[in-house]
Amino acid sequence: MLKIISTKEAPAAVGPYSQAIVSGGLVFVSGQIPIDPATGRMAGGGFGAQAEQVMKNIGAILSAAGTGFANTVKTVCFLADMSDFAAFNAVYEKYFTGKPARSCVAVAALPKNAPVEVEVVASL
Repeated sequence: MLKIISTKEAPAAVGPYSQAIVSGGLVFVSGQIPIDPATGRMAGGGFGAQAEQVMKNIGAILSAAGTGFANTVKTVCFLADMSDFAAFNAVYEKYFTGKPARSCVAVAALPKNAPVEVEVVASL
């Protein structure tokens, strides 16, 4: 049985998908970009601030599902510019302290011209 997770503490999906789905004791968080849920607009303040917004969005969704960063088993990270890799890692390691499995890839573009997107699989 699938359970849809939705919270106003994270931005609404920008397409036909859920913020997250719970299935089989796992939470599958859709890719999060740096949209501020209060305004519906891309967060400003440079790459570091935008990466922080992504993590806040993920945290809100994980919390709504009844779990948190500590239970993350896998992340997939997308960067529009791999020169942001070190700056991304500096933010990432503050949140994912358990060192979950991870992939990080450079992509040609992301929705709404975001510089970063992260999806997460976590256990309940």
